[in-house]
Amino acid sequence: MKYTVLKQEGRAKRAVMETVHGTIQTPVFMNVGTVAAIKGAVSTEDLEQIGTQVQLSNTYHLHVRPGDDKIRQFGGLHKFMSWEKPILTDSGGFQVFSLSGLRKIKEEGVTFRCHIDGHKIFMGPEESMQIQSNLGSTIAMAFDECPPAKAEREYVIPSVQRTTRWLERCQKEMKRLNSLEDTINRQQLLFGINQGAVYSDIRIDHAKRISEMDLDGYALGGLAVGETHEEMYYVLDETVPYLPVNKPTYLMGVGTPANILEAVDRGVDFFDCVYPTRNGRHGHLYTNFGKINLFNAKYELDDRPIEPGCQCPACRRFSRAYIRHLLKAKEMLGMRLCVLHNLYFYNTMMTEIRDALDRGEFAAYKKRKLDGMQNIVYDK
Repeated sequence: MKYTVLKQEGRAKRAVMETVHGTIQTPVFMNVGTVAAIKGAVSTEDLEQIGTQVQLSNTYHLHVRPGDDKIRQFGGLHKFMSWEKPILTDSGGFQVFSLSGLRKIKEEGVTFRCHIDGHKIFMGPEESMQIQSNLGSTIAMAFDECPPAKAEREYVIPSVQRTTRWLERCQKEMKRLNSLEDTINRQQLLFGINQGAVYSDIRIDHAKRISEMDLDGYALGGLAVGETHEEMYYVLDETVPYLPVNKPTYLMGVGTPANILEAVDRGVDFFDCVYPTRNGRHGHLYTNFGKINLFNAKYELDDRPIEPGCQCPACRRFSRAYIRHLLKAKEMLGMRLCVLHNLYFYNTMMTEIRDALDRGEFAAYKKRKLDGMQNIVYDK
Protein backbone atom coordinates (compact mmCIF):
# COMPACT_ATOMS: atom_id res chain seq x y z
CA MET A 1 0.00 0.00 0.00
CA LYS A 2 1.20 3.49 -0.85
CA TYR A 3 -0.68 6.52 0.47
CA THR A 4 0.43 9.93 -0.76
CA VAL A 5 -0.98 13.27 0.37
CA LEU A 6 -1.07 15.44 -2.73
CA LYS A 7 -2.39 18.65 -1.26
CA GLN A 8 -3.68 20.12 2.00
CA GLU A 9 -5.98 23.02 2.76
CA GLY A 10 -6.01 23.56 6.48
CA ARG A 11 -6.53 20.06 7.86
CA ALA A 12 -8.40 18.90 4.75
CA LYS A 13 -6.24 16.60 2.65
CA ARG A 14 -6.31 15.39 -0.94
CA ALA A 15 -4.55 12.06 -1.32
CA VAL A 16 -4.13 8.98 -3.49
CA MET A 17 -3.92 5.44 -2.14
CA GLU A 18 -2.48 2.62 -4.25
CA THR A 19 -3.65 -0.90 -3.36
CA VAL A 20 -3.41 -4.39 -4.83
CA HIS A 21 -6.92 -3.90 -6.25
CA GLY A 22 -6.39 -0.46 -7.73
CA THR A 23 -5.97 3.19 -6.87
CA ILE A 24 -8.29 5.12 -4.55
CA GLN A 25 -8.59 8.88 -4.93
CA THR A 26 -9.47 10.50 -1.62
CA PRO A 27 -11.57 11.95 -0.08
CA VAL A 28 -13.77 8.98 -0.99
CA PHE A 29 -17.23 7.71 -0.13
CA MET A 30 -17.43 3.92 0.06
CA ASN A 31 -20.72 2.53 -1.20
CA VAL A 32 -22.21 0.13 1.36
CA GLY A 33 -22.93 -3.40 0.14
CA THR A 34 -23.49 -5.12 3.49
CA VAL A 35 -24.10 -8.63 2.14
CA ALA A 36 -21.96 -8.17 -1.01
CA ALA A 37 -24.72 -6.21 -2.75
CA ILE A 38 -26.02 -2.65 -2.69
CA LYS A 39 -29.63 -2.76 -1.48
CA GLY A 40 -32.01 -1.63 -4.18
CA ALA A 41 -31.15 -4.04 -7.02
CA VAL A 42 -27.98 -2.16 -7.96
CA SER A 43 -25.47 -4.23 -9.93
CA THR A 44 -21.70 -4.13 -10.11
CA GLU A 45 -22.00 -2.66 -13.59
CA ASP A 46 -24.27 0.10 -12.23
CA LEU A 47 -21.70 0.96 -9.58
CA GLU A 48 -18.94 1.23 -12.16
CA GLN A 49 -21.08 3.61 -14.23
CA ILE A 50 -21.84 5.95 -11.32
CA GLY A 51 -18.21 6.34 -10.28
CA THR A 52 -17.94 4.01 -7.30
CA GLN A 53 -14.33 3.57 -6.15
CA VAL A 54 -14.71 1.30 -3.11
CA GLN A 55 -17.38 -1.10 -1.91
CA LEU A 56 -17.85 -1.95 1.76
CA SER A 57 -19.16 -5.31 2.96
CA ASN A 58 -19.92 -6.70 6.41
CA THR A 59 -17.85 -9.46 7.99
CA TYR A 60 -20.51 -10.66 10.42
CA HIS A 61 -23.32 -10.83 7.86
CA LEU A 62 -21.21 -12.63 5.23
CA HIS A 63 -19.98 -15.07 7.87
CA VAL A 64 -23.62 -15.88 8.71
CA ARG A 65 -24.60 -16.26 5.06
CA PRO A 66 -23.49 -17.51 2.66
CA GLY A 67 -20.45 -18.23 4.87
CA ASP A 68 -16.92 -16.91 4.40
CA ASP A 69 -15.71 -20.47 3.78
CA LYS A 70 -17.95 -20.66 0.71
CA ILE A 71 -16.77 -17.25 -0.54
CA ARG A 72 -13.18 -18.43 -0.11
CA GLN A 73 -13.95 -21.37 -2.41
CA PHE A 74 -14.92 -18.84 -5.09
CA GLY A 75 -11.54 -17.15 -4.74
CA GLY A 76 -12.70 -14.36 -2.45
CA LEU A 77 -15.25 -11.60 -2.40
CA HIS A 78 -13.97 -9.83 -5.52
CA LYS A 79 -14.61 -12.87 -7.70
CA PHE A 80 -17.81 -13.80 -5.87
CA MET A 81 -19.44 -10.44 -6.55
CA SER A 82 -17.58 -9.69 -9.80
CA TRP A 83 -15.97 -6.49 -8.54
CA GLU A 84 -12.34 -5.74 -9.40
CA LYS A 85 -11.84 -2.50 -7.48
CA PRO A 86 -11.02 -2.16 -3.77
CA ILE A 87 -13.29 -3.62 -1.07
CA LEU A 88 -13.23 -2.74 2.62
CA THR A 89 -14.71 -5.23 5.08
CA ASP A 90 -15.75 -4.05 8.51
CA SER A 91 -14.79 -6.38 11.32
CA GLY A 92 -18.08 -7.35 12.92
CA GLY A 93 -17.26 -4.96 15.74
CA PHE A 94 -20.27 -2.74 15.01
CA GLN A 95 -22.53 -5.74 15.62
CA VAL A 96 -21.14 -5.73 19.17
CA PHE A 97 -23.07 -2.45 19.40
CA SER A 98 -26.07 -3.06 17.15
CA LEU A 99 -26.82 -6.57 18.46
CA SER A 100 -26.33 -5.59 22.10
CA GLY A 101 -29.34 -7.65 23.14
CA LEU A 102 -27.92 -10.74 21.46
CA ARG A 103 -24.28 -10.75 22.58
CA LYS A 104 -21.94 -11.26 25.53
CA ILE A 105 -18.49 -9.63 25.68
CA LYS A 106 -15.45 -11.28 27.25
CA GLU A 107 -11.71 -10.71 26.92
CA GLU A 108 -11.48 -13.55 24.42
CA GLY A 109 -14.14 -12.04 22.15
CA VAL A 110 -17.89 -11.79 21.73
CA THR A 111 -20.56 -14.48 21.66
CA PHE A 112 -23.56 -13.56 19.50
CA ARG A 113 -26.95 -15.04 19.03
CA CYS A 114 -27.41 -15.04 15.28
CA HIS A 115 -30.06 -12.49 14.29
CA ILE A 116 -31.50 -14.97 11.77
CA ASP A 117 -31.96 -18.25 13.64
CA GLY A 118 -30.51 -17.67 17.10
CA HIS A 119 -27.57 -20.06 16.88
CA LYS A 120 -24.41 -19.13 18.79
CA ILE A 121 -21.54 -17.41 17.00
CA PHE A 122 -18.20 -16.60 18.64
CA MET A 123 -16.02 -13.88 17.17
CA GLY A 124 -12.81 -12.50 18.56
CA PRO A 125 -9.89 -10.69 16.96
CA GLU A 126 -8.42 -13.85 15.44
CA GLU A 127 -11.76 -15.07 14.11
CA SER A 128 -12.54 -11.66 12.57
CA MET A 129 -9.16 -11.59 10.82
CA GLN A 130 -9.60 -15.17 9.58
CA ILE A 131 -13.06 -14.40 8.17
CA GLN A 132 -11.82 -11.25 6.45
CA SER A 133 -8.82 -13.15 5.08
CA ASN A 134 -11.23 -15.71 3.63
CA LEU A 135 -13.13 -12.84 2.02
CA GLY A 136 -9.87 -11.49 0.59
CA SER A 137 -10.86 -7.85 0.94
CA THR A 138 -8.44 -5.04 0.16
CA ILE A 139 -8.80 -3.47 3.60
CA ALA A 140 -9.71 -5.36 6.77
CA MET A 141 -10.92 -3.52 9.85
CA ALA A 142 -9.69 -4.46 13.32
CA PHE A 143 -12.16 -6.10 15.69
CA ASP A 144 -13.28 -3.64 18.35
CA GLU A 145 -16.10 -2.77 20.72
CA CYS A 146 -18.21 0.24 19.78
CA PRO A 147 -19.57 1.66 23.05
CA PRO A 148 -22.59 3.96 22.90
CA ALA A 149 -21.62 7.60 22.43
CA LYS A 150 -23.15 8.58 25.78
CA ALA A 151 -21.83 5.61 27.77
CA GLU A 152 -20.41 6.35 31.23
CA ARG A 153 -16.65 6.92 31.54
CA GLU A 154 -16.46 3.96 33.90
CA TYR A 155 -17.63 1.74 31.04
CA VAL A 156 -15.72 3.41 28.21
CA ILE A 157 -12.23 3.31 29.75
CA PRO A 158 -11.95 -0.50 30.14
CA SER A 159 -13.77 -0.97 26.83
CA VAL A 160 -11.17 1.09 24.98
CA GLN A 161 -8.34 -0.69 26.78
CA ARG A 162 -9.78 -4.03 25.64
CA THR A 163 -10.14 -2.71 22.08
CA THR A 164 -6.41 -1.87 22.15
CA ARG A 165 -5.54 -5.39 23.29
CA TRP A 166 -7.80 -6.78 20.56
CA LEU A 167 -6.03 -4.58 17.99
CA GLU A 168 -2.67 -6.03 18.99
CA ARG A 169 -4.10 -9.52 18.48
CA CYS A 170 -5.57 -8.49 15.11
CA GLN A 171 -2.22 -7.16 13.93
CA LYS A 172 -0.43 -10.35 14.97
CA GLU A 173 -3.02 -12.60 13.31
CA MET A 174 -3.09 -10.51 10.14
CA LYS A 175 0.69 -10.82 9.84
CA ARG A 176 0.40 -14.60 10.24
CA LEU A 177 -2.38 -14.95 7.68
CA ASN A 178 -0.60 -12.77 5.11
CA SER A 179 2.47 -15.01 5.40
CA LEU A 180 0.57 -18.15 4.33
CA GLU A 181 0.97 -19.35 0.75
CA ASP A 182 -2.73 -20.13 0.29
CA THR A 183 -4.05 -16.77 1.57
CA ILE A 184 -6.24 -15.15 -1.10
CA ASN A 185 -4.91 -11.62 -0.62
CA ARG A 186 -1.47 -11.62 0.99
CA GLN A 187 -1.37 -7.81 0.69
CA GLN A 188 -4.51 -7.35 2.80
CA LEU A 189 -4.34 -4.08 4.74
CA LEU A 190 -5.34 -3.50 8.37
CA PHE A 191 -7.00 -0.36 9.70
CA GLY A 192 -7.22 0.20 13.45
CA ILE A 193 -10.19 1.90 15.10
CA ASN A 194 -10.10 4.77 17.57
CA GLN A 195 -12.80 4.61 20.26
CA GLY A 196 -13.65 6.63 23.34
CA ALA A 197 -17.27 7.78 22.99
CA VAL A 198 -17.45 11.59 23.34
CA TYR A 199 -14.60 11.86 25.87
CA SER A 200 -11.81 13.77 24.15
CA ASP A 201 -9.10 12.75 26.65
CA ILE A 202 -9.88 9.05 26.18
CA ARG A 203 -10.00 9.50 22.40
CA ILE A 204 -6.67 11.34 22.34
CA ASP A 205 -4.90 8.80 24.55
CA HIS A 206 -6.20 5.98 22.38
CA ALA A 207 -5.20 7.78 19.16
CA LYS A 208 -1.66 8.19 20.47
CA ARG A 209 -1.44 4.53 21.46
CA ILE A 210 -2.69 3.04 18.19
CA SER A 211 -0.64 5.51 16.12
CA GLU A 212 2.47 3.88 17.59
CA MET A 213 1.46 0.56 16.01
CA ASP A 214 2.17 1.79 12.46
CA LEU A 215 -1.03 0.41 10.92
CA ASP A 216 -2.06 0.86 7.29
CA GLY A 217 -4.85 3.28 8.22
CA TYR A 218 -6.87 4.64 11.12
CA ALA A 219 -10.60 4.90 11.64
CA LEU A 220 -12.73 6.79 14.10
CA GLY A 221 -15.53 4.53 15.33
CA GLY A 222 -18.35 4.99 17.79
CA LEU A 223 -19.65 8.20 16.23
CA ALA A 224 -23.08 8.85 14.71
CA VAL A 225 -24.43 6.47 17.36
CA GLY A 226 -26.35 8.86 19.57
CA GLU A 227 -24.34 12.06 19.92
CA THR A 228 -25.20 15.39 18.28
CA HIS A 229 -23.47 16.58 15.13
CA GLU A 230 -21.73 19.25 17.20
CA GLU A 231 -20.40 16.63 19.60
CA MET A 232 -19.13 14.55 16.67
CA TYR A 233 -17.35 17.55 15.15
CA TYR A 234 -15.79 18.32 18.55
CA VAL A 235 -14.45 14.76 18.79
CA LEU A 236 -12.95 15.10 15.30
CA ASP A 237 -11.40 18.47 16.14
CA GLU A 238 -9.79 17.00 19.23
CA THR A 239 -8.77 13.56 17.96
CA VAL A 240 -7.77 13.71 14.27
CA PRO A 241 -4.62 15.80 14.94
CA TYR A 242 -3.26 12.84 16.95
CA LEU A 243 -3.68 10.37 14.08
CA PRO A 244 -0.90 10.12 11.45
CA VAL A 245 -1.47 12.59 8.61
CA ASN A 246 0.48 10.30 6.28
CA LYS A 247 -2.06 7.49 6.71
CA PRO A 248 -5.70 7.36 5.58
CA THR A 249 -8.26 8.54 8.14
CA TYR A 250 -11.70 6.92 8.04
CA LEU A 251 -14.86 8.16 9.79
CA MET A 252 -17.04 5.07 10.10
CA GLY A 253 -20.76 5.17 9.34
CA VAL A 254 -20.94 8.88 8.51
CA GLY A 255 -23.00 10.38 7.13
CA THR A 256 -25.07 13.17 5.58
CA PRO A 257 -23.53 15.35 2.85
CA ALA A 258 -23.06 18.10 5.44
CA ASN A 259 -21.35 15.64 7.84
CA ILE A 260 -18.93 14.62 5.10
CA LEU A 261 -18.06 18.20 4.17
CA GLU A 262 -17.43 19.10 7.82
CA ALA A 263 -15.34 15.96 8.40
CA VAL A 264 -13.22 16.52 5.27
CA ASP A 265 -12.50 19.99 6.65
CA ARG A 266 -11.22 18.27 9.81
CA GLY A 267 -8.84 15.88 8.02
CA VAL A 268 -10.97 12.79 7.29
CA ASP A 269 -10.70 11.19 3.86
CA PHE A 270 -12.67 7.88 3.98
CA PHE A 271 -16.43 7.65 4.57
CA ASP A 272 -19.27 5.16 4.41
CA CYS A 273 -22.95 5.38 5.27
CA VAL A 274 -26.24 3.64 4.49
CA TYR A 275 -28.09 6.97 4.16
CA PRO A 276 -28.04 7.28 0.35
CA THR A 277 -29.32 3.74 -0.20
CA ARG A 278 -31.74 3.60 2.73
CA ASN A 279 -33.22 7.02 2.02
CA GLY A 280 -33.39 6.25 -1.69
CA ARG A 281 -35.46 3.14 -1.08
CA HIS A 282 -37.97 5.35 0.73
CA GLY A 283 -38.12 8.01 -1.98
CA HIS A 284 -35.97 10.54 -0.12
CA LEU A 285 -33.51 12.03 -2.58
CA TYR A 286 -30.45 14.24 -2.25
CA THR A 287 -30.01 17.23 -4.54
CA ASN A 288 -27.83 20.32 -4.59
CA PHE A 289 -30.90 22.22 -3.40
CA GLY A 290 -31.79 20.05 -0.44
CA LYS A 291 -33.53 16.74 0.10
CA ILE A 292 -36.87 15.97 -1.56
CA ASN A 293 -39.51 13.33 -0.83
CA LEU A 294 -40.99 11.87 -4.01
CA PHE A 295 -43.99 10.55 -2.12
CA ASN A 296 -45.26 14.13 -1.81
CA ALA A 297 -48.42 14.57 -3.90
CA LYS A 298 -47.08 17.65 -5.68
CA TYR A 299 -44.76 15.43 -7.76
CA GLU A 300 -47.63 13.39 -9.20
CA LEU A 301 -47.59 15.31 -12.49
CA ASP A 302 -44.02 16.70 -12.30
CA ASP A 303 -42.29 15.98 -15.61
CA ARG A 304 -38.86 17.23 -14.48
CA PRO A 305 -36.02 14.86 -13.54
CA ILE A 306 -35.17 14.48 -9.85
CA GLU A 307 -32.55 17.21 -10.31
CA PRO A 308 -32.27 19.10 -13.60
CA GLY A 309 -28.76 18.74 -15.00
CA CYS A 310 -27.95 15.58 -13.05
CA GLN A 311 -26.35 12.88 -15.22
CA CYS A 312 -27.34 9.86 -13.12
CA PRO A 313 -29.25 7.01 -14.85
CA ALA A 314 -32.54 8.13 -13.27
CA CYS A 315 -32.30 11.82 -14.15
CA ARG A 316 -31.07 11.27 -17.71
CA ARG A 317 -34.29 9.51 -18.70
CA PHE A 318 -37.13 9.54 -16.18
CA SER A 319 -39.44 12.11 -14.60
CA ARG A 320 -40.26 12.61 -10.94
CA ALA A 321 -43.84 11.67 -11.75
CA TYR A 322 -42.86 8.31 -13.24
CA ILE A 323 -40.46 7.41 -10.44
CA ARG A 324 -43.08 8.45 -7.86
CA HIS A 325 -45.59 6.16 -9.59
CA LEU A 326 -43.12 3.26 -9.38
CA LEU A 327 -42.56 3.87 -5.68
CA LYS A 328 -46.29 4.08 -4.97
CA ALA A 329 -46.86 0.87 -6.95
CA LYS A 330 -44.02 -0.78 -4.98
CA GLU A 331 -42.13 -1.58 -8.17
CA MET A 332 -38.47 -2.41 -7.51
CA LEU A 333 -37.41 -0.17 -10.41
CA GLY A 334 -38.51 2.88 -8.43
CA MET A 335 -36.24 2.04 -5.50
CA ARG A 336 -33.40 1.12 -7.85
CA LEU A 337 -33.55 4.48 -9.68
CA CYS A 338 -33.68 6.43 -6.41
CA VAL A 339 -30.73 4.53 -4.95
CA LEU A 340 -28.72 5.10 -8.13
CA HIS A 341 -29.47 8.82 -7.99
CA ASN A 342 -28.40 9.13 -4.35
CA LEU A 343 -25.19 7.16 -4.82
CA TYR A 344 -24.39 9.19 -7.93
CA PHE A 345 -24.97 12.37 -5.91
CA TYR A 346 -22.57 11.21 -3.16
CA ASN A 347 -19.90 9.97 -5.57
CA THR A 348 -20.13 13.18 -7.61
CA MET A 349 -19.87 15.30 -4.47
CA MET A 350 -16.64 13.50 -3.56
CA THR A 351 -15.25 14.24 -7.03
CA GLU A 352 -16.17 17.90 -6.55
CA ILE A 353 -14.46 17.90 -3.14
CA ARG A 354 -11.28 16.45 -4.65
CA ASP A 355 -11.34 18.97 -7.50
CA ALA A 356 -11.84 21.84 -5.05
CA LEU A 357 -8.91 20.66 -2.96
CA ASP A 358 -6.77 20.36 -6.08
CA ARG A 359 -7.56 24.01 -6.85
CA GLY A 360 -7.08 25.17 -3.25
CA GLU A 361 -10.74 26.26 -3.13
CA PHE A 362 -12.28 23.77 -0.70
CA ALA A 363 -13.42 26.37 1.83
CA ALA A 364 -15.37 28.26 -0.83
CA TYR A 365 -16.80 25.03 -2.27
CA LYS A 366 -17.90 23.81 1.17
CA LYS A 367 -19.75 27.06 1.89
CA ARG A 368 -21.41 27.09 -1.52
CA LYS A 369 -22.47 23.46 -1.24
CA LEU A 370 -23.86 23.79 2.29
CA ASP A 371 -25.70 27.01 1.45
CA GLY A 372 -27.28 25.42 -1.61
CA MET A 373 -28.45 22.27 0.15
CA GLN A 374 -30.12 24.32 2.87
CA ASN A 375 -32.45 26.04 0.41
CA ILE A 376 -34.68 23.00 -0.16
CA VAL A 377 -36.34 24.93 -2.97
CA TYR A 378 -37.98 21.86 -4.48
CA ASP A 379 -40.05 21.14 -1.41
CA LYS A 380 -41.23 24.68 -0.68
